[in-house]
Amino acid sequence: MNGPGNWRGGCGGYEMKQHRAYKTKLVVNNKEDAYLLSCAGFARFVFNWGLAAWKEEYEAGEKPSHYGLKKRFNAIKDKEFPWVREYPYVISQEAFDHLGLAFKNFFRRLKNGETPGFPKFKSRHKTTPTFTVRGVKVESDRVKLPKLGWLRLAEKGYIPTEERVLNATLSYRGSEWYISVLVEQDIPEPPRATGEPLGVDLGVKSLAVVSDGTAFDNPKTLRKYEAKLARLQRELHRRQKGSSNRDKTRRKIAKLYCKIVDTRSHTLHNISRHVTAKTKPSVVVVEDLHVKGMVKNRKLAKAVSDASMGELRRQIEYKAEWNGIEVLTADRWFPSSKTCSNCGAIKQNLTLSDRTFECDACGHTQDRDLNAALNLAKLAA
Repeated sequence: MNGPGNWRGGCGGYEMKQHRAYKTKLVVNNKEDAYLLSCAGFARFVFNWGLAAWKEEYEAGEKPSHYGLKKRFNAIKDKEFPWVREYPYVISQEAFDHLGLAFKNFFRRLKNGETPGFPKFKSRHKTTPTFTVRGVKVESDRVKLPKLGWLRLAEKGYIPTEERVLNATLSYRGSEWYISVLVEQDIPEPPRATGEPLGVDLGVKSLAVVSDGTAFDNPKTLRKYEAKLARLQRELHRRQKGSSNRDKTRRKIAKLYCKIVDTRSHTLHNISRHVTAKTKPSVVVVEDLHVKGMVKNRKLAKAVSDASMGELRRQIEYKAEWNGIEVLTADRWFPSSKTCSNCGAIKQNLTLSDRTFECDACGHTQDRDLNAALNLAKLAA
């Protein structure tokens, strides 16, 4: 993951100040697990308190801000919420910053003519336990957090130890805790890649087909585990609310969702790495797919969402920047599938069921998706 930065000259060429996040699993015991969950509950409480206070001040004709709410909370917390002293002070500060960001995004979308959803209260049962802290110290195999002390890392030497650490976000998935450490790094400007341009055709049947002939099958992760997920959901519905058995089933569902997400993420990273770091093309050409429109089609919605084509494109873009590769986006209406990669003739009667492209003009025959990928690669010329 990378963030904004500016190239600047130096003795060894140009460098860029970049923000990068390194995410890995934590190794915690039962006591640490319970405390981390209570920290996430504290962050949720502060966010919900701030949202309620924001609405209250707005309805009273005032102009609320997360800075003002932060001061108001700090002034009354010892009297009204003395238990907050059990938790790191920075958790509440970051929670108010997240609230301010939520409203900033809300007003931005409103200004752009969109129909944004108003910030919502965080539910204990529906919101992923998560919180952010500052003042983090990192060593090769452990990380020190304010008031929490040292926690062990599952991966040794993964997180940089000599860089400036901005903050760390801890999140609970399934039955495991993960930490994402945001660091500021001086990144040397990568040399321009010089390989042959690549076109990447995205789809549902094959998740990605590259113009070099490499095809990546769609693992269809959600469909694979759909029956098991439905069975566990029915089991959860039968369990008595508040029972230990219901909690066990809920944990099983959470673990299964984690497995689905991790399997999908592994596939996407393999594809984006091949398209960028492995092949080092000078240019990568991707399609400008209207994913939101595709999701509105009830016959395609589940398959398109499971494919995560938007996330794949995001990964290709930031990994291309890391490797000195230019990314071009084809026009949304460019007929990449209907155009013959051999002679350039357009086949207007091509349907979605036609998996092989057969040119009526020159007789060229080729896999439909590979033909589209070759046409996209030609746009880099």
